[in-house]
Amino acid sequence: MRDTVDLDSTIVDGLAKLAVRVGLNLQPGQELVMTAPTSTLPLARAITAEAYRAGAKLVTPILSDGEMMRARFEHGHEAGFDHAPGWLYDGMGAAYADGAARLALVGEDPFLLSDQDSARVGRANRANAAAYRPALAHISEFRINWSIIACPTLAWAARIFPDLPEAEALARLADAIARTARLDHADPVAAWAEHNAALARRSAMLNDARFDALQFRGAGTDLRVGLADGHLWQGGASPAKNGVICNPNIPTEEVFTTPHAAKVDGVVRATKPLSHHGTLIDEIEMRFEGGRAVSAKASRGQDVLSQMVGTDEGAARLGEVALVPHSSPVAQCGHLFYNTLFDENAASHIAMGQCYASCLEGHDLSPEEIAARGGNKSLIHVDWMIGDGRTDVDGLRDGADPVPLMRAGEWVV
Repeated sequence: MRDTVDLDSTIVDGLAKLAVRVGLNLQPGQELVMTAPTSTLPLARAITAEAYRAGAKLVTPILSDGEMMRARFEHGHEAGFDHAPGWLYDGMGAAYADGAARLALVGEDPFLLSDQDSARVGRANRANAAAYRPALAHISEFRINWSIIACPTLAWAARIFPDLPEAEALARLADAIARTARLDHADPVAAWAEHNAALARRSAMLNDARFDALQFRGAGTDLRVGLADGHLWQGGASPAKNGVICNPNIPTEEVFTTPHAAKVDGVVRATKPLSHHGTLIDEIEMRFEGGRAVSAKASRGQDVLSQMVGTDEGAARLGEVALVPHSSPVAQCGHLFYNTLFDENAASHIAMGQCYASCLEGHDLSPEEIAARGGNKSLIHVDWMIGDGRTDVDGLRDGADPVPLMRAGEWVV
């Protein structure tokens, strides 16, 4: 299959403008570090041009290639799977520390490595996560303006719509991405401003409520998620610590916060499969005690799930909880995207692993202060979906009656 294809210029130009003007809110004189698969080159080039029009000092693209990645797992030496290019991540971290913005393009084949040795894939992912961790801190602690946006590609479209001809599948995916990015509005930038304002109102309501915990109930789910001390809800556009207001995810339909790593109890079942590093993990069920997942099962992808929650001590604990209405535009597309950027915005979800320090009151918190609040630490951050049209969510405060937040997957407050 070809890697790249000519895309509708209206969609490419619209996504490029959103990435630079809404996602990043790139500032004049700011550098941009952009990672992109080679299959997304049409959009990467359009974003580069738009960034320079916005006054970028320098755009530095870092490209990856699916076939080169496969070659590593098919022909690489065994010892190499525990190695990562630390020099590259050190350079990226230095750029962020110097004020560069960060943009990630996604669109690669979600099952690219599904037929490869899952143990090797897991080892390589752990090595990369460990090497990238210092640079990632600039993102997880929201020190810089950053964003992720998707590009429709042939390989991705074929996975979602395997029974359609190539051109029709790509057109369907491009249309779905355009609609969830609000490109179907007369003024997409204005539409995002309105949407961001609605998410900000929802976040403010939850922050004013000061709940101690959330209770999720649904098909096979009865889960109490304690919230970190001094937690903050966020959603949509938010100010990074460098003062730039940006949208980290396009699309986004969630409001989210930091759970308490030691205060999660109960049973939870996934409502959608999870696509994780090229493997589809289906029918996940976990049981939590004292914040830790003491049981993690799946009907498909069990070995990958076990490797994921066994990555380190924090991988079996939660780093995020997010509320998303079942009526979100992503959910209304009616299909999985096999990409967390989209699938997490189709349903309420939780994430195993690293918390977002930006969802805690205070600035420049030390690792010890984050841990004292209940924030989790891990090499991973993996979202999986637990909400649907059967999900009820209540806000809990000690000594008070539960407050209904969602019924049948929709907001009631």
